[in-house]
Amino acid sequence: MTTKILSRSVTRLLVVGFCSLSSGLISYASISAADANRLGNDLTPLGGEKAGNADGSIPAWDGGLTAPPAGYTVGMHHPDPFKDDQVLFKITAANADKYADKLTAGSMALLKTYPDYSMPVYATRRSFSNPPRIYDATKKYSQTAALTGDGNGITGAVIGTPFPIPQNGLEVVWNHLTRYRGVAAERHVSQAAPQRNGSYTLVDFEDETLFNYDREGIEEKDLDNILLYYKQAVVAPARLAGSILVVHETMDQVKEARRAWVYNTGQRRVRRAPNVAYDNPGTASDGMRTSDQFDMFNGAPDRYEWKLVGRKEMYVPYNSYKLHSDKIKNSDILKPLHINQDLTRYELHRVWVVEATLKPGTNHIYPRRTMYFDEDSWQILAADQYDGRGQLWRVSEAHCINYYDARVFWSTLEVHTDLIAGRYIAFGLDNERPMYDFTIKRTPQDYTPSALRQEGVR
Repeated sequence: MTTKILSRSVTRLLVVGFCSLSSGLISYASISAADANRLGNDLTPLGGEKAGNADGSIPAWDGGLTAPPAGYTVGMHHPDPFKDDQVLFKITAANADKYADKLTAGSMALLKTYPDYSMPVYATRRSFSNPPRIYDATKKYSQTAALTGDGNGITGAVIGTPFPIPQNGLEVVWNHLTRYRGVAAERHVSQAAPQRNGSYTLVDFEDETLFNYDREGIEEKDLDNILLYYKQAVVAPARLAGSILVVHETMDQVKEARRAWVYNTGQRRVRRAPNVAYDNPGTASDGMRTSDQFDMFNGAPDRYEWKLVGRKEMYVPYNSYKLHSDKIKNSDILKPLHINQDLTRYELHRVWVVEATLKPGTNHIYPRRTMYFDEDSWQILAADQYDGRGQLWRVSEAHCINYYDARVFWSTLEVHTDLIAGRYIAFGLDNERPMYDFTIKRTPQDYTPSALRQEGVR
């Protein structure tokens, strides 16, 4: 399997960052002016290769989806702009070996484990787009952005992608953590962890996020080490309803740990929630995913060594408008052992591959993880998680779309499959819920413990 990493100029190699072992801090120099000028020229504004591949199976990026299709109004479930595309072929257990060099280890395992599992492959559509101010900020700060504190924080950047031309795995991870998802967003979504026979109970959430890093006009000095503010309320089933979680996601969680509070309906009190991190179980997840698997990966990267393997062409979930549609029900998606793969869409895209290996002296239930980052959006599209024996344990996929009303590329459904238990958990089911709202207005004051207390007792 071939790999490709963006080349660096000799000049840049001479000035690239330094490592101070005595202080335990790592800092990397920003990219050169010549490299920055590639953004929007031979590279996309966020650093992907603008050109297509040699045989044309990956087209050139032409700006992506920048406007809704005719008939769309804000509040609708987003109609599929590629609804007339036909399946080119299906990858199954019978032909998986033919495509093995372009499949993740997780995809290969799912194909071999479940006889009825398939991956319908469609024409590649590079639909990603962001607002122009994100592109402008990326170019502006690309020459000042740097990793700090052993790579556990960043400095010299705000609003845009800090490392559009990455030189190590940590920079790729930070591009995912800081990627644009609007300024503020409200979601009404459901989660389900079906039993092996297909039975499930829906857990309904209402969550909202203020992306502090992307606020209009914000400067680095105004961040106060806060990447984003997050609130999650459980609204069903009745036995779980009423609990509310608020998180202040810090930029450098080693310097200053994530701040989290939870309102408990039984006690009618707000308490600190220090365990909402790392490999502690995700909210109401039946132990099927960890806290840091939310959004494919979140939180402090300090427990792992992050190796940049390279860039590869791979079949990954993309433009998953069928899974997003309000014309289908949750029951159409949720099936025994795995979701209904007939509703999925896979495309050939270039992804950055990063291997995470647990550092000596640290703990996590996943000693090793492999993550696959979309070159256009920096969204993690797939991840493989291994257990302590080195065996592939859990496989994760983010089925994404371009929310073209806001020019946001984000998941519409995350699926985490436990190969050993023979079960999966699906988060983000929105087919029977109101659509994401990117027009809400929020301030940091909406996410204080006192604001949480007031909301909890209403």
